[in-house]
Amino acid sequence: MLKCPLPITIIGWLFIAAGAVGFVYHTTELHLNDPFANDAAWVLLVRLLAIVGGIALVRGAEWGRWLAVAWLAYHVVLSYSHTLSELIMHAALLAVVAYFLFRPKTNEYFKTDRNIERRG
Repeated sequence: MLKCPLPITIIGWLFIAAGAVGFVYHTTELHLNDPFANDAAWVLLVRLLAIVGGIALVRGAEWGRWLAVAWLAYHVVLSYSHTLSELIMHAALLAVVAYFLFRPKTNEYFKTDRNIERRG
């Protein structure tokens, strides 16, 4: 069984932490009598996706790295309506995370055959 590379472990746990902290923080904005009165339900879903993506990364699921990159790309798009510094920060974070998730050394970890064998 191939051990999870350190960069993947760090990125995965950062996604889990960011998702969990954001989820807890934004639950106060959700009104149970009208959950779609604001964007809180959507924000909670996005935060939940970060948690799921982080768990998938640590477990070696190929789709986990695509979810993580899509999650960050979504934040880059959102940043267009915010400050330039926020846009630059999200774009730089996306570039760094994509580099570590798709470099040749980490491709071995995400191979489908190994993951099926590990789960079996």
